[in-house]
Amino acid sequence: MQVYAVGGAIRDELLGKPSQDRDYVVVGATPADMEAAGYKPVGKDFPVFLHPRTKEEYALARTERKTAMGYKGFAFYCEPDVTLDDDLVRRDLTINAMARAVDDDGKLVGPVIDPHGGQRDLAARQFRHVSEAFAEDPVRILRVARFAARFHDFTVAPETVALMRRMVDAGEVDALVPERVWQELARGLMEARPARMFEVLRQCGALARLLPELDRLWGVPQRADYHPEVDTGVHVMMVIDCAAAMGTTLAVRFAALVHDLGKGTTPEHVLPRHLGHETRSVELLEDVCKRLRVPNDCRDLAVVVAREHGNIHRSMEFGAAAITRLLERCDALRKPGRFADALLACEADKRGRKGFESDTYPQKARLLAALDAAASVDAGAIAKVLADDVSKIRERVHEARVAAVDARLKQLADH
Repeated sequence: MQVYAVGGAIRDELLGKPSQDRDYVVVGATPADMEAAGYKPVGKDFPVFLHPRTKEEYALARTERKTAMGYKGFAFYCEPDVTLDDDLVRRDLTINAMARAVDDDGKLVGPVIDPHGGQRDLAARQFRHVSEAFAEDPVRILRVARFAARFHDFTVAPETVALMRRMVDAGEVDALVPERVWQELARGLMEARPARMFEVLRQCGALARLLPELDRLWGVPQRADYHPEVDTGVHVMMVIDCAAAMGTTLAVRFAALVHDLGKGTTPEHVLPRHLGHETRSVELLEDVCKRLRVPNDCRDLAVVVAREHGNIHRSMEFGAAAITRLLERCDALRKPGRFADALLACEADKRGRKGFESDTYPQKARLLAALDAAASVDAGAIAKVLADDVSKIRERVHEARVAAVDARLKQLADH
C-alpha cells in the first residue's frame, strides 16, 4: 500500500502558497486493509478513512462513472488494482492532477508525479482539463470559474472553454442542484477577485443559464456622469472586486453583486436613466434567492441594499427627518450590524466606478452617527409615559429620534 498527497496541496506547494489541508490517496489497498491498519471508515459514497493519529482523511484510489441517477450519483470503483494515474485522470484540471508520495511520518518524498502536464500549465498560468471525463460533471464549470477568482492571473485554455461551452449548450448546467450552485458561487465570491468567476461563466455561456438576471446587465448603459465605465455589467464587477478588497463578508459581497439587477429590465427608450430600478432589483433578487436557496442573512441584506442604496448615496443631502425615516425603513435600530454591512456594500457601489476607486464615503460615518443618536432614545420610557394612550407611542418615539438625530447632525456640522 502506497500513500500519495494529491491535488491542491501539490499545486500550492509548486506555487509557493500555503495549503490549508491535504488530500491523500491510497493505492493498492482494500477497505479491509485500511481498517486492519487502524483507519476508521467515514465515507458514504466511496471509501474514505480517518488516519488513526492525525484524523486526516485518506481515500482509496478510485475511478468513477456517471450512473443512471445522473448528476446526483456516480459509481466509484476502488479495487486494489486501481492505479494512481487511474485516480488522477478523473480529476478536473491538470494543475490539480499531480501527486507526491508520502512517507510513514506524513512527509512528502520523491519527485512530483505529473502525468498530465500540470507543471507546464502552472508555468503558463492556464487552466486546462485533464480529459474528456471533465464533461461528466457540470459542477466542474463552476469550479474552474471559482479557481479563476482565486488565481486571477490564470486564463482558461481555449479547448477547455470550448468543452465548457459544449456542456452548456447541451443543457448540462441546467441539471445542477441549486444548493451546489450557491455553494460554488459563495466560495468564489469570497476569493480575491470574484469578478473573474463571472467573467469565466460568461465566457462559456453558463452565466446566462445560471444567473440570467445578472448576465443581461452587460451592454446596458448608465449615465456617464455617474458611471464613467458606462456598462452596468462592468460596474457590478468593479463593485464586487471592491467589496472583496475591503475584506467584507459573504452577505456584503452578495448584496453588491445583485444590487443593480433591475437595470437589466429598464425599457430601452428610457436609457441611460434607470428610474425605479431599485424596486425591480428587489423583485429580481428575491427570485434569485428563492431559486438558488440563498441563506436568509444574505437575502435580507441584499434586499435592504437594493432598495435603499440610492437613498443612502443621497443621504448627505438629507435632514434629520429623512435620515430617521431611512434608518427605520432599514430596521437599523433593531439590526445595527446589518445596517453597517449595508453601508459597506454602498461604499463598494460608490467606489466600484471608473475613476472613483479611491474615493471616501462620508455617508457611512454620518449615518452611523445618526443611528447612534437615534438609538439613544429611550423608547421604553416614552411608552411608559403614554401607557394610557398607546396609539401615540410610535409617533412620539419617531419624533424623539428625529430630535436626537438633528442634534447630532448639528454637532457634526459644527466640527
